[in-house]
Amino acid sequence: MADPNLSSFIWSVADLLRGDYKQSEYGKVILPFTVLRRLDCVLESTKPAVLKELETRTQAGVNPEPFLLKKAGQLFYNTSPLDLKKLMGDQDHIGENLRSYIQAFSPAVRDIFESFEFHIQIDRLAKAKLLYLVTEKFANIDLHPEVVSNAQMGSVFEELIRKFAELSNETAGEHFTPRDAIRLMVNLLFIEDDEALTKPGVVRSIYDPTAGTGGMLSVAEEHLMGLNPNARLVMYGQELNPESYAICKADMLIKGQDIANIILGNTLSEDGLLGKLFDYMLSNPPFGVEWKKIEAQIRREFEQMGFNGRFGPGLPRVSDGSLLFLLHLISKMRPAVDGGSRIGIVLNGSPLFTGGAGSGESEIRRYVLENDLVEAIIALPTDMFYNTGISTYVWIVSNRKPAHRKGKVQLIDASAFWQKMRKSLGSKRKELKDEHIDEITRLFGHFEESTQEGVPISRIFKNEDFGYRTITVERPQRDESGKVILATKGKTKGKPVADSSLRDTENVPLHEDVETYFKREVLPHAADAWIDHEKTKVGYEIPFNRHFYVFKPPRPLGEIDAELKGVTDKILTMIQGLSA
Repeated sequence: MADPNLSSFIWSVADLLRGDYKQSEYGKVILPFTVLRRLDCVLESTKPAVLKELETRTQAGVNPEPFLLKKAGQLFYNTSPLDLKKLMGDQDHIGENLRSYIQAFSPAVRDIFESFEFHIQIDRLAKAKLLYLVTEKFANIDLHPEVVSNAQMGSVFEELIRKFAELSNETAGEHFTPRDAIRLMVNLLFIEDDEALTKPGVVRSIYDPTAGTGGMLSVAEEHLMGLNPNARLVMYGQELNPESYAICKADMLIKGQDIANIILGNTLSEDGLLGKLFDYMLSNPPFGVEWKKIEAQIRREFEQMGFNGRFGPGLPRVSDGSLLFLLHLISKMRPAVDGGSRIGIVLNGSPLFTGGAGSGESEIRRYVLENDLVEAIIALPTDMFYNTGISTYVWIVSNRKPAHRKGKVQLIDASAFWQKMRKSLGSKRKELKDEHIDEITRLFGHFEESTQEGVPISRIFKNEDFGYRTITVERPQRDESGKVILATKGKTKGKPVADSSLRDTENVPLHEDVETYFKREVLPHAADAWIDHEKTKVGYEIPFNRHFYVFKPPRPLGEIDAELKGVTDKILTMIQGLSA
């Protein structure tokens, strides 16, 4: 764990900012400065060699970049003769010197400071006469790698990210997923591959299309390192919010990881990792967010590219884009013959059942179920996330299901697995303890039906159990005397004309024969009805709660009466006492 003095020392900078900055803005100063000081310390010992190399290569007229990286011994470099200690020597020009120092970093690092909009903070601090004081504070923190390891630096930085996310509650949830939820997802993602992942020299790729501040990628890496310190997880991500993107890259850079695969932009309208496929994927996309702004691009891809694009199966309604992220992830799966992929994604309830047969949502469910991609869906407790109290579900999706899972879907109701948090953060009032995470992971790993105190918590279904046919039931039009009107022309000539006001639909489970159902459920009530087979549609829905509903019979009437009488008598006695 990180040195607590270090993060509290960094935190003490907040004392300088108090008054000029709101609490929720401290991160805008402290995070980029922490990154700057760390990089400053990391590059210190190689700086003279890098500057010399720069001079040599520039004179020779060759591109110095590859040589500078080599001399720095890092994935980045800085070509300025300045560093934070030197900046202290020129109080009057600290602003412009700090800018030119930052400009001298290699492009990928410069991009972090630009995405933090650090130049705005430099101006703001200078105006408040705080720039020199804050820079001095950081110049005096020793963040050299031999004093603070990459792992320690990583935990300090993550602790700061968490603190700032908690302080700016209103937006935290959008880019920050609670650790307990991520740990559960990572466990579920890796559990079937534990054996393969412990072999020496394992290299795997992981991708998060809504990377936020990078929490999912970090936890996945920690987990894999725990299983196998010699494994390598290559991390890929894309994030829409520039500040979160900067934090994600900074966090990885601080831990000594390659940041070349973290992309800024909207994953759905501009996939920054086009054509790339991954072993593992994790995502907590925004819930119920409309995609009107990017509708034109998405529809174009759907109409022009079909299944060669990402959205072949269908498009959900414009008011909720979560299923677009699911389709995007599925398009990034390695083919099963090349080892396949596994995905963990958090969705709200609506993707499970919104939309009738033939709707975009139902067609997407149909695609994932008919292609046997859904391993399990786990219902989490409510109040688990910072920005919403609603019910959420983790979907585990894979095109390399183990043999015993083929053709089946496991539903786990973990909504009762939680403890109350000591202090709620935004909408998050509940958390998963380690034993909850272990228990859910075990239920998933064992892949069997189970109950707890008579209540079902794990159930297994066949894919087709979630499918149904919507049939259209017609009744004939009749004249005043009640006689059936027959068609006089066209292909239905001589057959009864349908009365559209009597038209009805019925949902018939896929595993049931339509005619048998019709004879049993419809004809006894409407002997003149028939099915219009041309209108039949196949639909899929996952009515999660219905499968876990336990009927509790009401108590006997006598018992309720007696209780009511007791309460009434008590009230009467109280009234008498008042009027006495």
